Amino acid sequence: MSGKETNFKETLTVSMSNFLDAGAIVAGASGLTLWMNFLHLNDMSLGLLGAVSANGFGAALGALIGGPLADKYGRKFIYRYDLLFYMLGVALIALSANFPMLLIGYIITGMAVGAVVPASWSYLGEQAPAGKRCANIGWGQFSWSFAPMTIFIMSIFLNRLGLLGNRIMFGMLFVVALITWILQQQIEESKIWKEEKQREKSKDFVKSPTSEIFTIKANRQAFVLCAGIYTLWNLVAGLQGYFLPYIFTRIGNLNNLQSNGLNAFIWFMIVVSTYFVFIRKGDIWNRKVVFSVGCVMEVIAWIILVFAPMKWTSLVIFDILWGISAGFSAQCFFALWSVELFKTEYRAKAQGIIFFLVRGGVGVISLVFPTMLTAFGFQRTGLLLIAVLAIQLIIGLVYTPETRGMSVYEIEEKRYGNNY
Repeated sequence: MSGKETNFKETLTVSMSNFLDAGAIVAGASGLTLWMNFLHLNDMSLGLLGAVSANGFGAALGALIGGPLADKYGRKFIYRYDLLFYMLGVALIALSANFPMLLIGYIITGMAVGAVVPASWSYLGEQAPAGKRCANIGWGQFSWSFAPMTIFIMSIFLNRLGLLGNRIMFGMLFVVALITWILQQQIEESKIWKEEKQREKSKDFVKSPTSEIFTIKANRQAFVLCAGIYTLWNLVAGLQGYFLPYIFTRIGNLNNLQSNGLNAFIWFMIVVSTYFVFIRKGDIWNRKVVFSVGCVMEVIAWIILVFAPMKWTSLVIFDILWGISAGFSAQCFFALWSVELFKTEYRAKAQGIIFFLVRGGVGVISLVFPTMLTAFGFQRTGLLLIAVLAIQLIIGLVYTPETRGMSVYEIEEKRYGNNY
């Protein structure tokens, strides 16, 4: 097998963690109403599930743990253990008979999801050739998007089974996780991480403190960019990914089958957009323009969802606009820029800290979102989310760097040279 084929195989194997991460989030979302009815959950319990899940505090805590471990022991170190915890979590959810069991399953799964994120994005970016970094990272986003599409399509066919259908989905995730764990034991460690560890063994090496993430001007700007766009985008996308089926059924008065069909269509559009825009053109087109176009489309999509009558025409237009824009969204650019703009020494730590803030923020708003909908109504709540998306656009316009065609080494030399 050629080196190129081997690298692509490793890319897909690592990207499967993204499939499993998104799958856990969306499987929970697609069955939210079913669990609510089965366990007679109130708004607070519903919000708590969202808050501690792979979309909230569970993932936030996992990222804070996984980032430093990936920097110290290697990207592959995380792959030895992470999916074992993931399998335990999804198994508990699939077999849940009461709320405590379901809650514990959500927490364990969420932590496993968060722990692997810094390792995955670092690995995909570090192993990519200089002119193919968007393409390599894009396959991670492709897998992330393919999972929800798969889950929602399964939901259409499993809909008549009710809660049993949702249990089957989590059982499927367990099987895929087991296969992925076996495959991930065979990948090579990140070349850039290994070279960094060799460099650290030299006598004249001086280790950079993690505090540099906040004390060096270049890092502060990178942190504002990555944390700003990803946190703000996730406050909307995280809620949407988890609560959109709930919005469709409770506010739009759609049934579960219709809701899952619309959600499957969104993720189909994201998969198509990721491939044709971020993977095929991300290393060629001007990144500030691409990012800005995506942000504008997101704002328009949410204006339609919030203020237009929730009829089939407006919902399909929302699906198309959001689906296309999400294929080259802040998540893609966070994965790209967090690899390019931070040193290898503390790259995964920086990603872990940012992901902690992101998922922590989603956890907080998930905790209160059902209550906000009840107290303020969908339009007032939606207006706040539209404002959040607009601020994300402003941050991107101010801080977006141009790093096309440069290797990770070249970017580090340019950014850190003598600017300490």
